[in-house]
Amino acid sequence: MQKKALKILGMVIVVFIISAFSIRYYIDNGGKRDIASETAAFTVDSKSIVSEFTKNQEASNKKYLEKPVSVSGTITSINDKEVILDESVNCNFIKFEGNLKKDQKVIIKGRVVGYDDLLGELKLDQCSTTAN
Repeated sequence: MQKKALKILGMVIVVFIISAFSIRYYIDNGGKRDIASETAAFTVDSKSIVSEFTKNQEASNKKYLEKPVSVSGTITSINDKEVILDESVNCNFIKFEGNLKKDQKVIIKGRVVGYDDLLGELKLDQCSTTAN
């Protein structure tokens, strides 16, 4: 009887450990997308997409939010892993490509995560570039 109870207890512990590792793996990796390999849903210039958000944020959120977009513009600022296009599109890179320079025309692909109406900035994450 005791051997059977130990076997059951051992199996419960193994199942618990496997479940814990599986849950942790999902939390760390489950929601990540590879935006760089996805096809852009929209190709726009920085001024026109920001103008859309300024005019009607709700409609623009429905159209662009969580979608990969290619945005063209001129780099106005570079800070660590963050690039600003035309002072209005904030692009956050997972891995910064050090070949970018201020005043360079680029096309940046990233996922639209929101519009900050206080700062007047569109926010993109998981960005990657193609120089013009």
